[in-house]
Amino acid sequence: MLPISAIAEQIAHKRKALGLSQAALAKKAHVGRSTLDALENGRMGELGYTKISNILSALGLEMKIQLASSSRPTLEELMSEESHD
Repeated sequence: MLPISAIAEQIAHKRKALGLSQAALAKKAHVGRSTLDALENGRMGELGYTKISNILSALGLEMKIQLASSSRPTLEELMSEESHD
């Protein structure tokens, strides 16, 4: 399972790549700037689905559900998945 810190890292990276301030993203996602700041800076243990979904949507991102795997995919599996997209 992906920890919230990894999701927060991706959110911060995408926000910066889009040139958005925390305040601008928070407004667009309908969450408080302090909530976004706490998330990005590792001070938030968990955040509800709706807030995460709103933030991701505001950044043009989405969550993907897939079967959990105890091992990393092989190069062949990745290439096969890529060819099916």
